[in-house]
Amino acid sequence: MAGQERRRQPPFSNLAHIGNGTRTVGNHHHNVGTRSEAPRDETASPPNRKTPYSRNRARFEKKGCRPRGKPFDCPAVHKLKHIFNEIHYELVRSIAEGGMGMVIEARQHGSDNFSKQVAIKLIREEYSAIPEFRSNFVGEARLVADLIHTNIVQTYHLGVIGGQYYMVMEFVNGKNLEDFVVKHLETHQKIPVTLAVFIISRICRGLAYAHNKTDAQGRPLGIVHRDVNPKNIMLASEGDVKLTDFGIAKALDLMYNEEGEVIAGKDEYLSPEQARCEVTDARADIFGCGIVMAELLCGRNIFEGESPEATRENILKMTLPDFTKMREGVDPKLNAILHKALARPREQRYQTASEMLTALEVYLYSDGYGPTNEKLAEYVRDLYGPHGATASHRWMHKTK
Repeated sequence: MAGQERRRQPPFSNLAHIGNGTRTVGNHHHNVGTRSEAPRDETASPPNRKTPYSRNRARFEKKGCRPRGKPFDCPAVHKLKHIFNEIHYELVRSIAEGGMGMVIEARQHGSDNFSKQVAIKLIREEYSAIPEFRSNFVGEARLVADLIHTNIVQTYHLGVIGGQYYMVMEFVNGKNLEDFVVKHLETHQKIPVTLAVFIISRICRGLAYAHNKTDAQGRPLGIVHRDVNPKNIMLASEGDVKLTDFGIAKALDLMYNEEGEVIAGKDEYLSPEQARCEVTDARADIFGCGIVMAELLCGRNIFEGESPEATRENILKMTLPDFTKMREGVDPKLNAILHKALARPREQRYQTASEMLTALEVYLYSDGYGPTNEKLAEYVRDLYGPHGATASHRWMHKTK
């Protein structure tokens, strides 16, 4: 079996397949072949006319199942507790590789020629053996397992094979936001203002969902991403904007980097409280959104210095610029939004991602039609097409 052979093989650069037993848990409380609403009163139906409920009842009674309100009480389902099956992943190509691991495009194969495109995040065996690193990786998978949102890359499965941990994730066919920024710099173009604002509004939308997530008991999880930066934002070919890599996120019972002792995050995208090694809350991610939006508009990170220390000093003390003077098309309203998102005292920032999302959407749509997923997808295709060097000009011409 492929899963057994992997234990003696060299690191995952030679892997072609991952086969791993997995289990899903089910129970008799799930509906089986019926609607979730209560059955209709059949006495209200004309004589001799079969209702959808009566047809379902007859079909299930033939199988030894008798409806008792909702759901149907079916002996076969009542006894079902586990489904065991072998999931086979065929590794297709490397998407990204670093010193600690890599991300691979793969295909998940099932019965009857079922196939699904996925991404597999693998960490090297030597790092899997380090308890703190392993805990962070497992913690990320546990944290995002139930984060199901259009603007967050989904995680489907966590496994280990041959001593190496891996995470099966949603495959996003598209471009990384960092590459999107670089493409504009290479072609001497500026990202259209409305698209820059739209991209950050979608990230705020995903963060608002994550920040408000609760556990099964209704307790707030207190999720803080702590690493909002262009490398962790994907632009899907359909126009969806997706936040990924919750690797250093913190949450209730899932924080392995002790705040106050280490700096979690990339220096250029730290909030002031992160730069000071203070305990963070969701408002740290608001500051990150402000940094990324300023970078999209200005073509560079305004806080980046010649050294990590200089960068952190800029984040803490540098006077915020007047963005109306830095970029044509930025008006006083957008300048005010940027300054509020980048306020050093977090009490002066937007207090929630939802609040910042509202401000951005009011800016985009208060005067009428604004950008959409479809328009962003169209622009990205144009930018990376044969005439991409003038994509920004065409966008500005169309939106005048």
